[in-house]
Order: sequence, then structure tokens, then C-alpha cells
Amino acid sequence: MPEQSIPLLSAVEARVLGVLVEKQLTVPDIYPLTLNALLAGCNQKTSRDPVMTLSEGEVQDALERLRRLSLVIESSGSRVMRYSHNAKRVLGVPTESVALLATLLLRGPQTAAELRANTERLQRFSDASALEAFLEELAAWPAGALVSRLARQPGAREQRWVQLLCGAPAAAPMERDLIEGAAVSAVPGSHRLDGAPSAASAQARIDTLEARVAALEATVRRLCAELGIEQSRAEQTGRVEAGEDEPGTRQTGAANAAGASANSAATDA
Repeated sequence: MPEQSIPLLSAVEARVLGVLVEKQLTVPDIYPLTLNALLAGCNQKTSRDPVMTLSEGEVQDALERLRRLSLVIESSGSRVMRYSHNAKRVLGVPTESVALLATLLLRGPQTAAELRANTERLQRFSDASALEAFLEELAAWPAGALVSRLARQPGAREQRWVQLLCGAPAAAPMERDLIEGAAVSAVPGSHRLDGAPSAASAQARIDTLEARVAALEATVRRLCAELGIEQSRAEQTGRVEAGEDEPGTRQTGAANAAGASANSAATDA
């Protein structure tokens, strides 16, 4: 099976390849696709993330590059040119893996549970563990990982998987830095991952956060000084305004109330 690296795909090329795989597995009667059918699939409003509005020229340009990469095959029909994909052979992966890659190309990062539901029409998996086994194989592809796990998002129960045919995902900086597995190789245009995420980037974020906290504390001290407020007293005032009792407040209040009652009784007498 082929194990050579392939150049990174653009977003349009990824959409075209994903649509060809999807239509082959879901509507084989109209496959290979005509240019019009492929364009409609690329601009489809459902089962797409993000939704695109591509022109015929953009799709044709993507087809030409995919053809040069041997990922797309042109065939002459009775009247029009038709297009099919060659991903299974070029990547050297089974149909199940091709279906998973196509779903990731078309819908973006997904959890294993979401992938199982979204690939139902393309390829059925007996259970979640079977699906994850194929994902693990794709993550260990000999020429470079084809998928990878993203760091678990705050509040999320599962980690999401992302395709790497287009390179590192264009996600939030923190999420991108926390991709598990490989980091994008320094070789431009090469689909290969090597090394582990740098600890330096994590330490840099920590240093930045500590600097911001220090700056905020300095601002609070300056404001307290300008207003003539002791910082400790300002903090206590904030707690009281928030409905929190200071230590000894209840006892002092009770003592004051008792003293007031005694003074009142003496006056009446």
C-alpha cells in the first residue's frame, strides 16, 4: 500500500474530495459525478461545516490539482466529463477509514460518538470501539498522521477528532497548541507530523496570565491609593456589599444592640 506523504489540501480541495467520497457511498447510481452534481454537493447546506458557496471555476481548479495528486480520476461519460476519487488507493487505507476522513472533511472536528452517527449512511460501525480502532490507525499512518485528537474542551465529556489532510486545524490558539499527537512538520507543504507539543508554549501562556494578574493587582492598589482607601478595608467592604459577614460582625452588632437597650432603659428610669 502507498505510504508516501501527500501535499496539504486546501479547504476547497478537501470539500471536493469529501463530496466525491460521500456521494460514492450514499448515491452510487449517479457516481462518478458530473461537474454540476459535484458543485451542488460542495455547496450543500446540510451536513456541511462550514457551508460554502463555491463557483464552478473554483471546483474545476480543485479538481485539476487533485487529479495531479492522483486523488481524482476523470472519465468520459456519454456526453459529459465525470469525476471519481482515488483516495483509498493513494492513501492506502480501507473503506471504513475513507468514510471517516470524508466525514471529518465535510463536517469538521467531531467526537467518536458524533462520527459514528454522521457516518451511518456512508459506513456502519458495529460499536464505538470499532470506529475508534480505525481512527487510531489513521493517527498512526506510516507517512504521517491523517487524524488527531483535539484537547478536551471545558465542560465536554469527549475529545474531538480532526482530519489533518489540510494540516493543523485553524482553531483557537490554545486548542491548536493542545492537539494531541504530532505537531506540523517544518517542511512547507508536506503532510507530516513529528515531535510532541512544545512545553514552552504552555509556559508562555502561564507567564502571560501571571503578568496580567500582577497588572490587575497593581491597578487595584493604585486606585485604592488615589481614593485613600486601605486595600484590606476595600476588600472587606466588597465582601459586606456582596452579603458576606466579616468575622465578629454579628457578635459586635448584637453587643451594640444590647448596649443601646440598656442606655434606653436608664434614660426612661
